[in-house]
Amino acid sequence: MTYQAPVDDILAALKAAGAFDPVIMDGLDEDTVRAILEEAGKFASEVLDPLNRIGDKTGSRLDNGAVATPPGWKEAYSRFAEAGWTALPCPAEDGGQGLPSSVAMAVGEIWNAANLAFGVCPLLTNGAIDALHIGGSEELKARYLPRMISGEWTGTMNLTEPQAGSDLNALTTRAVPEGDGTYRIIGTKIYISYGEHDLTDNIIHLVLARLPDAPPGTRGISLFLVPKFLDGDDGALGPRNDVVCAGIEHKLGIIASPTCVMKFGEEGGATGYLVGKENHGLAVMFVMMNAARLAVGVQGVAVAERATQRAIRYAGERRQGRAPGDRDMVPIIRHPDVRRMLLTMRALTVAARGVCLATAVATDLSHKASDPQTRARAADRVALLTPVAKAFATDAAVEVASLGIQVHGGMGYIEETGAAQHLRDARILPIYEGTNGIQAIDLVTRKLSLAGGVAMKSYIADLAGTLSALHEAQHTGLEFGLEQMARALEAFGSATTWIGRKSDADGDIVLAGATPYLQLFGLVAAGDALARAALNAGNDPAPLTLLRFFAENRSVAALGLAASVMAGHASVLSADLGAGT
Repeated sequence: MTYQAPVDDILAALKAAGAFDPVIMDGLDEDTVRAILEEAGKFASEVLDPLNRIGDKTGSRLDNGAVATPPGWKEAYSRFAEAGWTALPCPAEDGGQGLPSSVAMAVGEIWNAANLAFGVCPLLTNGAIDALHIGGSEELKARYLPRMISGEWTGTMNLTEPQAGSDLNALTTRAVPEGDGTYRIIGTKIYISYGEHDLTDNIIHLVLARLPDAPPGTRGISLFLVPKFLDGDDGALGPRNDVVCAGIEHKLGIIASPTCVMKFGEEGGATGYLVGKENHGLAVMFVMMNAARLAVGVQGVAVAERATQRAIRYAGERRQGRAPGDRDMVPIIRHPDVRRMLLTMRALTVAARGVCLATAVATDLSHKASDPQTRARAADRVALLTPVAKAFATDAAVEVASLGIQVHGGMGYIEETGAAQHLRDARILPIYEGTNGIQAIDLVTRKLSLAGGVAMKSYIADLAGTLSALHEAQHTGLEFGLEQMARALEAFGSATTWIGRKSDADGDIVLAGATPYLQLFGLVAAGDALARAALNAGNDPAPLTLLRFFAENRSVAALGLAASVMAGHASVLSADLGAGT
């Protein structure tokens, strides 16, 4: 089946998240946003979706250091760039369209739903653009940003090394000053998405490395721009830089996306240019990483949406078994257990979209609000919600994709149906751009204490306000669900208070419960997103149906998660797991 962009659903989610605030939209109206989404959907269904299966079967291949993407990939990227899609969220002063982050994320869902492996490339390029815009010198920005924003060149993020995965303290790539403002970059990076490809003539790598006199640990990491090809003052491409692709990984999913081993300085040193200040590279790189984490959450929404579309269509066509009162076989969508699975898929997808777009709206306010205090509060909300959006949406993608296979039954396990690819593709999402376990650690150790805990208190107050509005709406049939959501919020508050008390006393106890706490946070945030959608639904009954289902079938898990946070640490920390423990 061909992917169809859920334009109405996305618009509804944008409204519920508050994206149409005049401060955010800055003159954009709903009709214009709809037109953008519809045009993106047309490109996705006509150009990107037909290449998805081809890319999954063919993959990218490495030949003498050059990577060839699957058939049709290069032509699709050229059309993508020519249509201006690469410039959508980029700063207007650098040649971009300057659209709100919330709109850009909504459009990003469409690309990634149609073809996740393709969507990885512009996602990383946009992150590199953000980092360069924030930390690059005027000379670097003038030289590289216009051609990256236009899509003529793409960008990458180079953090991971063979011995330094999530722990950047172990990073060893070197940067040697040349005395002319450039640096020689020497080292190996792994898991570099689109580190080498044939889509564009040049690739702009952002690389973390250490100066010779750098202090130890993350305090001694700098960020460098390392182009594949050097370029002259006239903008023409010059000689090949000393950076090569030494291999591409054979992966479970996103097979068409070339995941590269990149070697810098095999012939003496790749020429690099400092981005930001020496030994302060992580501050700039985190700009790119945080934007990428939210974008990966949106990738989770995308895969979940695609898997749900496929499963609902199959369940409506596949006849098997008989329902009470029917003599003939009925479509499996009539069977209660299949309905439960489909409702779970739809509710998780819509909730994840809502959480991600709420985070994007806060991002917009942090940049555009006229009041400095409003911008600061919005920035704290972004910081608080980013690990939640990333983790909830990507975990949802894996669960939804797995349920999609289950709905298909045995046919779901067969590659030809396409259901299996969604699960294979989704499985990377909880891992890259910071594993979901790292998101949990970040949340409990850094984010809960933002603004002296005020950011968290403000968020819990907003959750309570949404529940209060639901009570006042007096929706028939939602009584039990509201009770469960209230209990979930109470459990969330108790777990949050417990973590605050324990953080200074025993960090290991808090870390042992960090992941269930993140899951609990995601549960209440998802319920809030669905509640806001229901409150903004007008006469559409679908959002209320999903809210009721979620409240009665998912919110009930909150008490168990809270118990795991506050009491499950003893079994974790006392267990003997053998060597290395």
